[in-house]
Amino acid sequence: MLSESARMSSAQEAAFRIQYPNSKKRDAKIIALDKISARIVDEVSRLSWNGAAFFTSLSFAPKGSPGDGDDASLQAWLSDLAGRTMELVSEVEASDFVVVLTAAGEDARAISIIADACNLHNKSLVGLVVPRDGASEDAVNASLNYLRPYTRMLVVANGVDYVEAMLRALRA
Repeated sequence: MLSESARMSSAQEAAFRIQYPNSKKRDAKIIALDKISARIVDEVSRLSWNGAAFFTSLSFAPKGSPGDGDDASLQAWLSDLAGRTMELVSEVEASDFVVVLTAAGEDARAISIIADACNLHNKSLVGLVVPRDGASEDAVNASLNYLRPYTRMLVVANGVDYVEAMLRALRA
């Protein structure tokens, strides 16, 4: 009796196999939520990618004028590695998915604004928590618990190599 692997390698089964790679470009937006993860994003961005755009900071400004009924909303801006400023909602709308990085124990409150933009345009939000050297398990757990309600996938990424592998797996 043939093993499952041997049977799937047979010429008969090969007829059902797709014979070309999935080469569709995926527009991923990679956003660092803090200074520590910004260094990781900067390092990873220097590699060759398939449509990924990398951002190292997020800033907010009031949207509208006081008293016009819209003064409770915010306008969010991303800064890319070249220092150009992009509007968050437009970048999310143009993407296939969004990945956020945060170092364990760092301030990740900006994810709520990013998640709102992703929900508005039905985009997947992936969270990567990167434990810093010497980060406690409590800090990692706190970051995971904070990001969990906002993300469709949440991963503890142990280092730059792991972040790179995750982005490659997502075809960024």
